[in-house]
Amino acid sequence: MEISSKGIQIIALPKIEDRRGNLSVIENEIIPFEIKRVYYVYDIPSGSVRGGHAHKNLRQFLIAVSGSFDVVVNNGEEENTITLNKPNVGLLINSGVWRELKNFSSGSVCLVVASEIYIEDDYIRDFDEFIKYVNRK
Repeated sequence: MEISSKGIQIIALPKIEDRRGNLSVIENEIIPFEIKRVYYVYDIPSGSVRGGHAHKNLRQFLIAVSGSFDVVVNNGEEENTITLNKPNVGLLINSGVWRELKNFSSGSVCLVVASEIYIEDDYIRDFDEFIKYVNRK
């Protein structure tokens, strides 16, 4: 399964099924960037919203490794909401896309695979500034 829109793409990871439990893998051949950083968000209080920013260069691949959550993405022209709820399906978010994560289920864990290390100057944290940024491109 691959579904894409401007700036985002849903990618199914390989799923190796076994009676002892399933296994999925993330490799550079599956996502279109070199992995430079991996982190995860967990113990999210009810009603919390994460994200609320865009990146100038960084690309991310998000997976709900446990539970579910919604990812609201905006490329400056359209807004979409994608629900992530399978540990073998992820959302590629390219640079220049605003994102917010919300509606976290109890016990959910969001795994993020990133193309760059943390660089504060790469963030656009104000939505109006984001719109100005994408309109300049």
